[in-house]
Amino acid sequence: MKAEFTAIIEAAPEGGYWAMCPEVPGANGQGETIEEAKNNLREAIELILEERRADMLRGLPDDAIQEKVFIG
Repeated sequence: MKAEFTAIIEAAPEGGYWAMCPEVPGANGQGETIEEAKNNLREAIELILEERRADMLRGLPDDAIQEKVFIG
């Protein structure tokens, strides 16, 4: 899945950086560098969205229609 999200990055008081994503509540990352914090945030977003998708698909009736929707 391709998507674009906002990364809010701040310097952590103890050193390194914190990153959070306002579009995905609960998604955050941290790292010694900005790039590491962004990579950890990316992984958190992917895991959260995969889990949300799996939760939604559990128990769907067999006749439920599943189609892709693209946002441009």
